[in-house]
Amino acid sequence: MTAVAPRYSCQPSLLDSAESNGGEEVNDNMLPAMISVLDSKTAARLVVAEHYLHRRPPISHAFGIHIRGHLLGVVTYGTPASRHLQMGACPSDPSKVIELNRLWLDDELPHNSESWFVSRTLKMLPPRIVVSYADPLWGHYGYIYRALNFRYAGWTDMDRKTPRYDYIPLDPTKHTREAFRDGPGLSGVAFRRRRVAKVKYWTTTGTPTDRKVLAKLCGWPSYDWHEMPPPAPAQAEEVTA
Repeated sequence: MTAVAPRYSCQPSLLDSAESNGGEEVNDNMLPAMISVLDSKTAARLVVAEHYLHRRPPISHAFGIHIRGHLLGVVTYGTPASRHLQMGACPSDPSKVIELNRLWLDDELPHNSESWFVSRTLKMLPPRIVVSYADPLWGHYGYIYRALNFRYAGWTDMDRKTPRYDYIPLDPTKHTREAFRDGPGLSGVAFRRRRVAKVKYWTTTGTPTDRKVLAKLCGWPSYDWHEMPPPAPAQAEEVTA
């Protein structure tokens, strides 16, 4: 593989022993790479700097991909911000639900690196129902999740008859919920925008038995993408607050 310009250097100890770091050492035709467990502070620093949302998510589990001693990618899993989401995904035990909430890899990594990386980190998680969303507003429809054999669960607000709006904050590092709470003003809303439905995916982790049990507990559906494709986002509608 061609040399990759370093962005973040990891400590040498991270590369000394994959086993001692809960990691997996890989030397195949695709990447001379190592996957390791990251602490939440390191993972948060990377996603805030590099992920297009530039916000820290809840982080329960985080993993990095290291190329020749440089940290060039991260995936984080955490408790969903919405308790309602957890209860919908697993009514009998909402605590079993975590969200794949950030994924970033350096653009110079090879094609299909995302699915290669995520598939290995899923095997490093405890038994869980893992949910994730793809956001068409950013041109994402979840092709990575389909490549990973995630189940397709439709999209948000599938049954809603009236449109919903997001209140876009003046501060781009804030979540839309914070903008709505703060209201108009210097720290609040810049404008509101008609909400674009996000595409929903889920999978399970653990042993084959764990995965089978969790799949039966999951309250999210499993649809055929071809029979029920998600709607294309309408042209952006912005309304000043």
